[in-house]
Amino acid sequence: MNVLVCGGAGYIGSHTVYELIEQGHSVVVADNLVKGHRAAVHREAKFYKGDLRDAEFLDKVFGENNIDAVIDFAAFSLVGESVTEPLKYFDNNVYGTIRLLEAMNRAGVKKIVFSSTAATYGEPESIPIVESDSTVPTNPYGESKLTVEKILKWSDNAYGIKYVALRYFNAAGAHISGEIGEDHDPESHLIPIILQTALGKRERIAIFGDDYPTPDGTCIRDYIHITDLADAHIKAIEKLFKDNTSAVYNLGNGKGFSVKEVVEEARRVTGREIKAVIEDRRPGDPSTLIASSEKAIKELGWQPRFNTLSQIIETAWRWHSSHPNGYEK
Repeated sequence: MNVLVCGGAGYIGSHTVYELIEQGHSVVVADNLVKGHRAAVHREAKFYKGDLRDAEFLDKVFGENNIDAVIDFAAFSLVGESVTEPLKYFDNNVYGTIRLLEAMNRAGVKKIVFSSTAATYGEPESIPIVESDSTVPTNPYGESKLTVEKILKWSDNAYGIKYVALRYFNAAGAHISGEIGEDHDPESHLIPIILQTALGKRERIAIFGDDYPTPDGTCIRDYIHITDLADAHIKAIEKLFKDNTSAVYNLGNGKGFSVKEVVEEARRVTGREIKAVIEDRRPGDPSTLIASSEKAIKELGWQPRFNTLSQIIETAWRWHSSHPNGYEK
């Protein structure tokens, strides 16, 4: 199968490219490198630098390659930035996918897997979160992803473009080889921030609130290993070719770990002290976010393989300790 991976130079995209190639697929990567890293792209993937909002660029990619299916990771994803710059997020995340769907329709490509997010749910109705729960995003990032899900639904109705939207929780860890990993600027994810502290790149880790209604008072989140996440995208493509029906799935471990648990496990894995200080709660942080992935397990035949906190942090540490400055430009 020949798969176009949009945003394939980013964190989740690059790991998915590796998994696709390891499973024998051919891969074309399209990325504008605004957030992604050229060094993260697998050497066997065919790479195009360009923006999804550029119709001429997309027509070139589709025209030069016999694409069977598309995986779309191309998006801005900083929640705080989306609140202060919502138009930037709608322009990139929504308009870019509209242009992509138009190009797919022109090229006769009718299968897409869309990288969505748990942020589509907003404040959870109950735990664990299931796909039928209300979707009321509390920030423009989540709203932009939910908007694309709606566009996909109507594109299926009008053009027969079948889709799977994957709403995932906290992606974490790194490729088991240590060759690729997580490198954001600025970094906003908990585990890399903790490991940067272990490496002396930061003085301390801030724990925002220790008075939540959880066993140790700190927020609980569902972490899913990046390779498991990548595998789910491939299984989603296989599903589309098998039954040609659109669907939405949650992806998570189905269990949560508190901030203090993550810090303690990182101390054990790294053998470093890792200074942590308690600060005030951040507004809008729910106490607990845990996914139900039962639908994905049942319908996609997907099963997380790296589902312990130690496995997640050990692979992340292998990457960060060997690449303390990430993908150095």
